[in-house]
Formats: sequence, structure tokens, C-alpha cells
Amino acid sequence: MASQGITKAWGVVGLVGVFTMGVCSAWAIDVKLTAEDAQKALEVGRAPMEKANSPEEVKKVLQQASLVTRVGADPEKDPCGASAILRTKRYRLEAFGRQEAAESKKRKIDVRMPEEFIKKVMGMPNMEIEVQLCGDDEYFAEGAVIELQQGSKRIKPIDIGKAERGRKNEGNGPAFRSRFTALFAYEQFDPTAASVFVVNLQDGQEAKIPADFSKVK
Repeated sequence: MASQGITKAWGVVGLVGVFTMGVCSAWAIDVKLTAEDAQKALEVGRAPMEKANSPEEVKKVLQQASLVTRVGADPEKDPCGASAILRTKRYRLEAFGRQEAAESKKRKIDVRMPEEFIKKVMGMPNMEIEVQLCGDDEYFAEGAVIELQQGSKRIKPIDIGKAERGRKNEGNGPAFRSRFTALFAYEQFDPTAASVFVVNLQDGQEAKIPADFSKVK
């Protein structure tokens, strides 16, 4: 769609998840977003990317953004510590905002997401998480299972993605690092509660990832 030949909406299938989330202040996970909330989230993602004028600056924006919804170990300090990125609704929308900024610079016009893309994100029933951890062989994460613990409540994911083949770990500790995704239904967990993701591997190893949802949007 074009708006008087200046602003163009665009639709790239599979755009969700291409970029990580922009910087935002500490709030509980927002399950219900208004149209105004969505537009603010887009702007939060768009603004820092608009100011980034070099590959180094873009990299810095993305590195800083990745910290916002990551729970568990900080990969900068503990490269092999178990961690997870929470792909919340705001995560998706702010990623859209950064993509808008990047495409606007590339095309030299104001690019904006189609309204149907935004509404689809607002209506998503599930939160996707991406788990990252290390092990001793390249297939260590195959068959991994995960649950979300909130006090005495045990919440199973509605789906778990296949773990990727381990990549060689250049740091200290286990030789390989891998990741997999899982989907948790918003209606099944408390989006404001302190929580723990518990990962169990086929070899009997267990990894716990503390997650304070009150600090994630």
C-alpha cells in the first residue's frame, strides 16, 4: 500500500523473529495490548535503528536489544550458561519497528508495517521462547523437554521445536552450544510472576533458567 506515494506498507512473510527486541523499560509481560500500545512499541524499536548509521552501531543496537527479554545467564559473562529469549508481543512489535527503520533507510521512503501484521501480533495466544545452552556433543539437545514452574504450578509447552545441531563452542566449558524453541500459552501462566524454566536432557542433565516476568514486557 502506498500513502500519497510516500509511505509504503509492505509484507514479508516470515519477518517475525528476524530481529531481536529493542530497548524498553521494566514492566510485566503485556498480554493485552491496545492499538496505541502497539504503535508505541513500534516506535521504541524504530527509533534506535534510525539513529544507527554504521554496521557497528546497528550491531550495538541489536546486542543491547537482546538483553531486554533474555532470562538466565548473560552470554557476555557466561557464554555457556543456560538462558532464554522471551519473544513476547512487544518483542515482535519492536522487531517490526527496527525492520521498518532498516527498510526505510534502504528504500529512502517511510516504510510501515501493514495493519494486519500488527493485529496478528496483538492477537497471538502464545509466547515463544528460544532456549540456549551447552553440552558435550553436537546432538546433546535432541529430545530436550521443558516446563515452566511457578510455585507449585507446572506448565507444559503447547509445542517444542526441534533442537538445532550443536555448534562448536569457542569458549571454556562444554564443547557445543545449541538452541531450541518452545511455545507457552499466555492463558496458562501468570505473566507477572517470578518463574523458572526447567530443561531436562536425554542424558539426565537438568538446566534451570530463572525468569522474573515482572521485568519483561
